[in-house]
Amino acid sequence: MNRFVYGAVAMCAVSGAACAADHTTDSLETVKKSVADGKAVLVDVREDGEWKDGHLKDARLLPLSEIKKGVPEEKLKKTVPPGSVVYLHCGSGIRCLAAAELLKKQGYDVRPLKDGYMGLLKAGFPQEK
Repeated sequence: MNRFVYGAVAMCAVSGAACAADHTTDSLETVKKSVADGKAVLVDVREDGEWKDGHLKDARLLPLSEIKKGVPEEKLKKTVPPGSVVYLHCGSGIRCLAAAELLKKQGYDVRPLKDGYMGLLKAGFPQEK
């Protein structure tokens, strides 16, 4: 457990984000339903190479590296429509916390998922390649 905490702190330090965001308490069933109903979007903050290796069916790609550089407003609004609940995921649940902090500062209702990509697949989220 301590290695996980130290790893999370290290990732926050590397990312440059404060990491004050917490993982959402929304259940994965709530996430699936909200995305299916169009009430929320699922955003993958992994990098392009990870995305190409496989991604969740309804996810939209917005890599943390792009968020940190500053995504052009038009692209950001297309990927993450204002007013939508934004569920973020990554490989292990750490990078999405850094992304959440940055997007939260821009006014988004972000809810980072604790489960990473493989955990979401195991939970029944469909994969697309």
